[in-house]
Amino acid sequence: MSGNMIGANLMKQLIWGAGAVHVGIVLANVPLVGRLRVGERLAGVPRFLRQIVYVHWAYILIVVGLFAALCFGFASELAGGSGLGRFLSGFMAGFWLLRIVLQVFYYDQELRRENRGMDLLYVGSLVGLVGIFGMAVLR
Repeated sequence: MSGNMIGANLMKQLIWGAGAVHVGIVLANVPLVGRLRVGERLAGVPRFLRQIVYVHWAYILIVVGLFAALCFGFASELAGGSGLGRFLSGFMAGFWLLRIVLQVFYYDQELRRENRGMDLLYVGSLVGLVGIFGMAVLR
């Protein structure tokens, strides 16, 4: 087996791992609504703004679920097997890189400190996703 083939297989496995991380992000959001007391904290907000928050949250989870499906169903393409696959890998790398910036510089620092373990796990997962998809683009 050539070195290029080994690299392609390893990259495919990394993409599958990225799919698992995406599934973890979706699953972690299920208890997050309660943990963050979203309903309680949004109680005084006009109804349409609450609806916007919930709809946007749901749509982001749908997108992250789609990322997981792409990773599991099209790992070879995302690993550099096609131009469209490299484009999507580049998009996901940029998507998660921006999310790291928002997590570190925009989100409430006190809340991040109160949940330091989960915050570090999340940021570490995002760094891994950026690394995996970045490598796929550069292959």
